[in-house]
Amino acid sequence: MGKSGKKDKVKGPKKKHLRARIAELEAELAAPKGPLVSPLAPAFPDLPAIDGVRFATAEAGVKYAGRTDVMLAEIAQGSAIAGVFTTSATRSGAVLDCQEKLKKRGASGGWAILVNSGNSNAFTGAAGAESVTAICTGVSHALGIPASRVLTSSTGVIGQPLPHDRIVAALDGLASRLAPEGIADAARAIMTTDTFPKGSTRTVDVDGTTVTIAGIAKGSGMIAPDMATMLAYVFTDAKVADRALQTMLPDLTKRTFNAVTVDSDTSTSDTLVVAATGRAGNEEIASARTRGGRAFRDALHEVLQDLALQLVMDGEGATKLVEVCVTGAANALDARRVASAIANSPLVKTAIAGEDPNWGRVVMAVGKSGARADRDRLTIRFGDILVAEKGQVSPDYTEESGAAYMKRDRITLSVDLGLGEASDTMWTCDLTCRYIEINADYRS
Repeated sequence: MGKSGKKDKVKGPKKKHLRARIAELEAELAAPKGPLVSPLAPAFPDLPAIDGVRFATAEAGVKYAGRTDVMLAEIAQGSAIAGVFTTSATRSGAVLDCQEKLKKRGASGGWAILVNSGNSNAFTGAAGAESVTAICTGVSHALGIPASRVLTSSTGVIGQPLPHDRIVAALDGLASRLAPEGIADAARAIMTTDTFPKGSTRTVDVDGTTVTIAGIAKGSGMIAPDMATMLAYVFTDAKVADRALQTMLPDLTKRTFNAVTVDSDTSTSDTLVVAATGRAGNEEIASARTRGGRAFRDALHEVLQDLALQLVMDGEGATKLVEVCVTGAANALDARRVASAIANSPLVKTAIAGEDPNWGRVVMAVGKSGARADRDRLTIRFGDILVAEKGQVSPDYTEESGAAYMKRDRITLSVDLGLGEASDTMWTCDLTCRYIEINADYRS
């Protein structure tokens, strides 16, 4: 009996499970704060050197003490380069500068990418643009390439002036240490609240020539479609025309980085750059429609997808990777609306964190999405478990089977709207106390 004199509604095994879960959460709150590694973290891959690309890192002290926080990549002359960026109305000076340079593609020679962590150089007014200019000029002098061929990215706290003099002071040392094997160190230098470095690689046969692709990324929170708070840099020795590479990238981004969400928030700094040195010796890929173009595009898609999922697996405080599959929508827009509503719902995400198979929250998310839906045609599944159909809970569904499924660290929520042929897939994670802890302390 409770204090009100009424019997507890939750009984037996479920009550014990909830008590145990509450005890776990209380223990998490009492535990010392720190950069705990995500339980979903994969092993960092052995990333190969890409002919025509060299890397170096440094401890510039932008914000962090005792860790690398600047990465420099030098890309050989003759390389193709493409980029996709956030469409945020408050995007950073670095993003605006990159967009302008890739639009004009002035001068000639190689390219360079300079990335700092700890400070996003966003919403810093004219001083932000001055910082970008100072860094690009410094890299230009250190590497002997035009400043118009230098791309920069900054990630970290918004609204604080970037101490670019610390970065400029490190440039000569960075230039002297450039090496083809430095990509793994580069992955670590660009981390902020990430708990593990993110990398991916693939090899692919392109018309009889072996081509290698290797990429790194950072991202953990402020992750949502429209590029998320992520930086990603992918390098390949394939020979690809600039236009072909730029044409491929937006579509691949839509299905990878723009299909993941941690907390529904979009950053000011999102950047994805792909560079192709052409050193593999394949016949130039002029279109993704050729056989070689399709093979390359598919391998690039695998790398981008792998990196995007690692962002979700490192979602701040994440313990579960969640795949949201929507089918049977009236059109593609409705499919994305439903997938996004489910993947971004705090109620859905906290239920998953608590391992509660509360399928009513999925129904709620479908209903609020703005997409066309019909109660009596809607079907919901947890993995292979049929949960709801024909306007009500499935007669074969049991709470025990749903609860057992929710204990997994990889969960699939499937919704069929029964209205058409359109489908979409997004990936998200659960929402835990750790997310609050990380973001409450982010600037301290």
